[in-house]
Amino acid sequence: MSYYDMNELQKYFSEVLGGNVKIISVGGIPGEGKVKLKKAGYGIHRLVEIEFNGSRKKYLLETVAPSQFGHETMPDRAQVVIMAHNTYNRLPLHVRSLDCGAFMSDGQIVSVGDVEEFFINVEFVEGTLYKVDLEKISEKGSLTNLDKSRALRLSDYLVEIHALKKNEPSLYFKRIRELLGHGECIFGLTDSYPPDFEFFYQLKLSEIEKRCIDWRWKLKNYTYRLCQEHGDFHPWNLFFREGTDLSVFDRSRGEWGEAADDVTALTINYIFFSLIKYGKLEGPFEELYHLFFNNYLEKTGDEQILKVLQPFYTWRCLVIANPIWYPDLKSDIRIKLFKFIDNVLNTDIFNPKEVNSYFK
Repeated sequence: MSYYDMNELQKYFSEVLGGNVKIISVGGIPGEGKVKLKKAGYGIHRLVEIEFNGSRKKYLLETVAPSQFGHETMPDRAQVVIMAHNTYNRLPLHVRSLDCGAFMSDGQIVSVGDVEEFFINVEFVEGTLYKVDLEKISEKGSLTNLDKSRALRLSDYLVEIHALKKNEPSLYFKRIRELLGHGECIFGLTDSYPPDFEFFYQLKLSEIEKRCIDWRWKLKNYTYRLCQEHGDFHPWNLFFREGTDLSVFDRSRGEWGEAADDVTALTINYIFFSLIKYGKLEGPFEELYHLFFNNYLEKTGDEQILKVLQPFYTWRCLVIANPIWYPDLKSDIRIKLFKFIDNVLNTDIFNPKEVNSYFK
């Protein structure tokens, strides 16, 4: 791919400006010296001089360089470019943005500057949400062989995808940083609690944020754990058809992360459904919880996950305890979830066999 193919540049500028454009020159910025390809904030940039409607104009094409400052992946860098175009022209005296676009693998240049919203078009799959299974189990109070097989299928799926590792510490740092600061994660959740919510919880939310910062620094020592993940592996994103025929939906927040993210996202729901039904982890949900967890630990040998999952459980508890999504949740269950957060964050090694002790 060329970032300054003359034919593509001419075609692109002609489309954006709405008329015939002639490319006069393409080069670096005068006085800058050699263009640096890996400079904080910038990737490749080229000064393009064109002739249009009898006059000459200059434009600067810039890309964002991969870096450890939240620009690790292409979608991260796309966000920077789109945000820049969306905001430059609304600030007085700021240089004007003509457009933003993308370089394709075959050298084409695509304009997206007039985009109102982006969308994704995914295939439709038949099936039943796994949350329906959990609702039926709650109603029956017992498990079928299929219920057990599906829990094992989900556990095996995570065993499979988590086996793919990646040695890129900055990506692990990014994922743990986002676990706290992303709008969909811990700080975003604490901000989403209604301001008039009970004062007790407001105090707890502040305390939880501070303690999670300490956990972030603990987890920075585990960069070698970076693995392929789903990122939002909960019963509303899992579809079953006949038997254990599985499809997953809504992968979130990137391709790489911490295995504990997926494991806690699912297992917290066994806990949650059981709390609503029994007031603790008990009966069929306790059996599913241990079936899933034991299978995962046995097949991965990843006992270390018990040392890093604490803030991930915290995040998921903040979701299910949130009155925005569960306004009718009984106060005693909400209190148990906050006690669970307290006790788990105080635990160096989480013990799946002692889940009920964390509610006290």
